[in-house]
Amino acid sequence: MKKLTIFLTLIISLVSYDTPAFSQTVNEADTELCETIKYALINSLREPIDKAISEIYKDDEGAPESLMWASYDTEILKIKQLYGVGGAYEITLKVKPYYRAHITYGEDIIVVSADGKLIDYEHLKTYLRMDFN
Repeated sequence: MKKLTIFLTLIISLVSYDTPAFSQTVNEADTELCETIKYALINSLREPIDKAISEIYKDDEGAPESLMWASYDTEILKIKQLYGVGGAYEITLKVKPYYRAHITYGEDIIVVSADGKLIDYEHLKTYLRMDFN
């Protein structure tokens, strides 16, 4: 009986001193964590977005040759979960290609998968091109 009492006392004391472990995410960026994750996701999809922009503007004779886009000017419109938690995702983005000193040339909707495949794209509008000669 004495061993049982000591054993129960030991178990109760160990359980009562159980302290929860808290972990904190370290964010070493100049933005809030949510914004940092957003930019990281968008930048990881750079290749299919570049491909979509080149496809959209390849037949546009007025398009500047060096169209670029910026992750900070790109909106995530929707993230669609396809097969349950941890499954595949489709990410719908609104991208505004620009030229020179960030002069916006157009607006496009681009749909990519989280693993970096271009799914679909749609051109929304083209802005007037400004020449500074």
